[in-house]
Amino acid sequence: MNFSSFRRYLPVLILVLLAFAWYQYRKPSVTAGDMAPDFEASAPDGRTARLSDLRGQYVLLQFWGSWCGPCRKENPELVALYNNYKAQSFTIFSVGIEQNLQAWERAIEVDGLAWPNHYATSDRFDHPAAQLYNVKSIPSTFLINPEGRIMGVNLSPAQMERMLGQVITEN
Repeated sequence: MNFSSFRRYLPVLILVLLAFAWYQYRKPSVTAGDMAPDFEASAPDGRTARLSDLRGQYVLLQFWGSWCGPCRKENPELVALYNNYKAQSFTIFSVGIEQNLQAWERAIEVDGLAWPNHYATSDRFDHPAAQLYNVKSIPSTFLINPEGRIMGVNLSPAQMERMLGQVITEN
């Protein structure tokens, strides 16, 4: 390969390297099969909870925001998922990445997010839970089994529905 050929392919190589670096930067720190790292979250009213408080249930750990269009678009499907499986030991643990707590509370009400585990942080992506899971963008979701092991990361609601339907009917 001569120098002019190399120069022609250099921009492509740089783009590939940048894309790979961006993927590595945004990749969650946990994958399916890993134990879900535990953390404590706080609600605006002062309540605190640990993710491990929900052991024994299937849990969808959801990082979202009232300002996030894709999050809000996904919420109706998560409400349907919650309503379909809440009687079979399924719940959602929501962590709001927020700047405006009033907007977050309004979004919970407007979107009909009926599960009890809503927590918010104004630390944005610097919250310890976001850092623990390497959440750099939202929505980010982690489906966790009753033993605390991650079943799937960033699954679509349809994928979660299939997975929960399969494991819950087996038990």
